[in-house]
Formats: sequence, structure tokens, C-alpha cells
Amino acid sequence: MRLFPAIAPGVVAGTVGVLLLALSWVLVPLGLRAHTLKRGKWSEQLAWAGLIAMGYFSSLLVLTLLRDVTLALLWVIGVNGWLVHHDSAVLVPLTALAVTLVGFVNARRVARVVKVEVPIENLPDALNGYSIAQISDIHVGPTIKRPYLNAIVNHVNALKADAIAITGDLVDGSVQRLKMHTEPLQRLSARDGTFFVTGNHEYYSGAEEWIAEMRRLGLTVLLNEHVVRVRGDAALMIAGVTDYTAHHFQQSHKSDPHAAAAGAPDYVRVRILLAHQPRSAHAAAEAGFHLQLSGHTHGGQFFPWNLFVPLQQPFVAGLNRVRDLWVYTSRGTGYWGPPKRFGAPSEITLVRLVPA
Repeated sequence: MRLFPAIAPGVVAGTVGVLLLALSWVLVPLGLRAHTLKRGKWSEQLAWAGLIAMGYFSSLLVLTLLRDVTLALLWVIGVNGWLVHHDSAVLVPLTALAVTLVGFVNARRVARVVKVEVPIENLPDALNGYSIAQISDIHVGPTIKRPYLNAIVNHVNALKADAIAITGDLVDGSVQRLKMHTEPLQRLSARDGTFFVTGNHEYYSGAEEWIAEMRRLGLTVLLNEHVVRVRGDAALMIAGVTDYTAHHFQQSHKSDPHAAAAGAPDYVRVRILLAHQPRSAHAAAEAGFHLQLSGHTHGGQFFPWNLFVPLQQPFVAGLNRVRDLWVYTSRGTGYWGPPKRFGAPSEITLVRLVPA
């Protein structure tokens, strides 16, 4: 209604517009429900089409609204005319297409490695340079399969980190459906182990089954608990909490940073918490942690959703501070829904501890 009459007035243009709208009406819901589609001859292709359509429609909607606001401002200052309406109407779908194509390339390539140094006060010499490779929000599911995860595992292992952390939202789907595609995780290798905490999407997909599957693959699942790792004369604690919203799905899984730290030996000098959502940060600071590694936000994934993340989370991406606690929020290693990243590149994070 807003674009086609300005692009090409007439019955034909209107008919094409209605047909495209009808196609979106079918494909976008398919994209939203892609992880529930029964396996069939065309289920995977429909999932791809629906999710790409969702990403394109999102940009098309936002750009159409921006065009209308711009046209209203131009009208106020006295600039109007058919060319303005026509050219801007043509530009909107072309720009949306360009953003979708660039976003697709960004989403499907292997995540870049982001190196982050975290200054810790009174850091023992034995822990200087201690490294953790963090991956988060991969969302193995409708369009992210075994080869995609395999490439991530190869990159993480090449970093030779002291420990590996998976901070939730690993999957979108059941163990039965995705078991084959998550198998590369058993190749993850680090001196002090590979650790996993649940994200909200694990609870959408059968958290108990996924916890058992992660353990079968050799990962250490941290459910409001911790492990201690020793380096020379110093010790470091790696703790993990369940997702911030886990209690809505299973009361016994209520996220609790204080419980995760309980019983830690007095000789532990550095406390690290793995928590899917940055919202855990205030409780983590109260519990005495020095560093929290989180994900969940995807950095917004693509405009304009990065503008809405602060309505729910204290941080969108990067290294931030809550009192004496450092919080690093990953932009995610995969993507959710549309295979599209624009302005929020995916990442594999290599975190190193350094003296403050």
C-alpha cells in the first residue's frame, strides 16, 4: 500500500504487491516455526525461505517507516512531488534486499576471533594471561547444522585456551532432531575443560535432555555450581548459573550466583561466572565475582533490534562494569532466526586475564 502505487501506479502493480504480501504472510510464520517443522521433502527449504523472508520483511518494514517519516518532514518544509515519492519507493526494497544479502554473508561466515583483556586487581602471577575461549548463542537448528558448528570448533581449538565456555542458547530444537549436528562439540579441547551453562532456548528445547547430552559429549555442565582450577600457587574458580528465566520452566533450576559461589575455598583468588544473560550481573557482583561472561543479546543482530536490547538487558555487547565486577557480553557466535547479521558481527571471544 505504501510502496507499490508510488513505484508503478496501476492494477498490475497493485496485484503484484498483494501477491508479495500474501507470500510474506505464508513464509514469515513458517520462519518463526521453522524449528518445529516436521522433517519432509521440502521442510528444510521452507525453513530457509521463511527465515530469509522474515529478515527481508523486517528491513522492508523498518525502511518503509523511515521513508514515511522522511516524506512527512519534506512535506513540512515544502519539498514534495512525484519523483520524490517514486525514487524513494524504489530505493526502499532495493536497500532492504542489499542489507539482507550482506547480512546473509555476515551470518554464514565463520565468526571472527575477538581478543579481550580483562584487568583483575591483585591477579597472581600464575594466573597472568589465563585465557578462556567463549562461544555463545550458536542456535544449532533450522539453518545452522553440523558443518557450521564444526568450523567453529576448529577455530576455538586453534586458540589453545586454558578453558572453553559455552554461555547458552546452543540449540533450537530437540536432542532427537539435532543430536547429530551437535556432535562436533566433543572435539573441543582445553587444559582446564569445556564448560556449558543453559540459555533460555535450551528450556524451549528440552533442557534436561540437552544437559544429559552435553555431559555425554564430555562437557562440564554448571548448574549453579563451580569448579576450581589450580595454576602453581594460585587458584581460579569457574562457576556457572542456569538461565536468568530458568525458574519459569523448572523451579529447581532458578538461577542463583550466590549458590554457584557457595563453598569456594578461601585460597581462590579469581572468581569467574558464566551466565547466559547480562541481567545476572548485579547478583554476580553481590556474590563477589570478578568477571562474568554472558551472551543472549546477539549485539542486536541487525538494525533496529540493537536499539531495543537495552529495554531488557543492562548491556548490549562488549566489556562493561558493575561495581567491582567486569561483564563481557558476546555478540554471539551464530544467529537466531533470519540468517542475517548487519552491524553486529558474530564472534568467538578469547578472554585473557591481566593485572589491573
